[in-house]
Amino acid sequence: MKRALSKISDYLLHLPESKMLLVLAFIVGLLSGFAAIILKKLIHLIAWILRGWFDSAIESSLYLIYPGIGMLLAMLIVRFVIKDNIGHGVTKVLLAISKNDSKIKSHNTWSSIAASSLTIGFGGSVGAEAPIVYTGAAIGSNVARIVGLSYKHMTILLGCGAAGAVAGIFKAPLAGILFTLEILLFNISMTSLLPLLVSAVTAATVSMFLLGDSVVFSNTIEQFQMTNLPYYILLGIFCGFISLFFTRTTLSVEDRLKSIVSPYKRWFISAVSLGLLIFIFPPLYGEGYTSITHLLNGESKLAIGPNVFGSLLDNNWFFLLFFALIIFFKVFAMSFTNGGGGVGGTFGPTLFIGGVTGFVLSRFINMMGVASLPESNFTLVGMAGLMAGVMQAPLTAIFLIAEITGGYVLILPLIVTSAVAFATIRTFEPYSIYTKRIANQGELLTHDTDKAVLTLLKTCDLVERDFTSVSVDSKLEDVVNAVSRSKRNIFPVLDDNKKLCGIILLDDIRSVMFKRDLYTKISAVELMKDPVDVVYQDQRMDIVMNRFESSGAWNLPVLTKSGEYIGFVSKSKIFSAYRDQLQQVSHE
Repeated sequence: MKRALSKISDYLLHLPESKMLLVLAFIVGLLSGFAAIILKKLIHLIAWILRGWFDSAIESSLYLIYPGIGMLLAMLIVRFVIKDNIGHGVTKVLLAISKNDSKIKSHNTWSSIAASSLTIGFGGSVGAEAPIVYTGAAIGSNVARIVGLSYKHMTILLGCGAAGAVAGIFKAPLAGILFTLEILLFNISMTSLLPLLVSAVTAATVSMFLLGDSVVFSNTIEQFQMTNLPYYILLGIFCGFISLFFTRTTLSVEDRLKSIVSPYKRWFISAVSLGLLIFIFPPLYGEGYTSITHLLNGESKLAIGPNVFGSLLDNNWFFLLFFALIIFFKVFAMSFTNGGGGVGGTFGPTLFIGGVTGFVLSRFINMMGVASLPESNFTLVGMAGLMAGVMQAPLTAIFLIAEITGGYVLILPLIVTSAVAFATIRTFEPYSIYTKRIANQGELLTHDTDKAVLTLLKTCDLVERDFTSVSVDSKLEDVVNAVSRSKRNIFPVLDDNKKLCGIILLDDIRSVMFKRDLYTKISAVELMKDPVDVVYQDQRMDIVMNRFESSGAWNLPVLTKSGEYIGFVSKSKIFSAYRDQLQQVSHE
């Protein structure tokens, strides 16, 4: 096997760069498409087996149990088999690009599929899209690593895998490409765009060939009427605020759950909470796409499923309140699933909440007698509005919903609602749910070229180590000997543990360095002074640049977290690396 892979690698490396990338993009698209199909089939198989064991009379009571079992199984697999954190797949891909040279561990080509299929198949209230994006990106990264590609080409293939994963699971090639461009990759050129096209189209073709070419969400939609445009604008504003609630509540709840040290206690609390929520609100079970399909077809009564409220739901206002509460509690159900050990994404819940949001707003306006709005249309457009807000990816939202519903007839309201939702949330929150935590750590690549370049630069890679050090116990004679051996004009003074005590500058000792009678009388401690500032090897480059700016220094010592001296970093070295990285980014 290794010999075969080696021969393939040698063959590909002898191809022209452009052809090699296209061949690899096709392979990655093929593998990503099959991975998407496997995940979907596994989820449906597990759900079918579980529901087939019991009749509908007792099925609703099992909503209390199933999701917790799935979360526990996923947690045990992750904890004892995979032994790695594989949650929040899209965020992990972004971190790999900005922090880990686009390298993703090989187990991620299958581990997310295994854990998320159990989580969602058992009814966990999350989506399969983020895990499959992580899987596709891992496939692209590992194919590139096997062939021995550079960071630039590995990043492109990683993007090809992600694009192929989205295209495969939704049968939506354009959405796969736009998702990759808006959320994962930045400053990409037309040369790099072609492999993404190949991968996305290949994956979508595989999916359509094996699953059929029907749209993901069948629906009954009506022609767009210009008189309803103000209500689509209102929907966009509404989706923007729901997106803000979605993002901040999700991160807050997950952080609170993480503060529970015991993973089993965390699982128990989450499993019980999730089971109760699903028992009361059955549409929260699993991805919830069945309920959305009913809403898209004007079958709102069927979207409820078996429930505990009975005839209360015959009251129109209680019926509306039921769906409004689903919007609120879906965020908690999703957070409990992920926080309790399950593996899934926010992509699916975003579509679900968006659809329900559109339905609730249109039903409310209709009940108030203000207008007569097509609820199916608003359900469809609401999906795009919330995606544009939560993911802050309006183009992906517009074309994904159009592709997976066949709703191109509503392209204008899709654009309007998505743009308004995006503008609304950006007023309060500059980062998406995928990027907020990474941005707070300063490790996010953005469309801002300067910030992207600074993120890619690593302090530890720019350390210069050819400075001659002297001991803190040294005399002037030892310092002069160090000067004679060095090509530098800065001399770090270290103690026995290699801790930095100070620095000696050549200019500061010129007046005494030729006075031999002082060689044994003046100590290094008398000659040294404190550096104007220091930096640490793992510090972000924007912090390092700020320290250069505030100190006015040209060179600053670099230390480990424990204070051990490593070397110096200079402005000239950073500027040179910045120019080189800028050229690479500009040509990608």
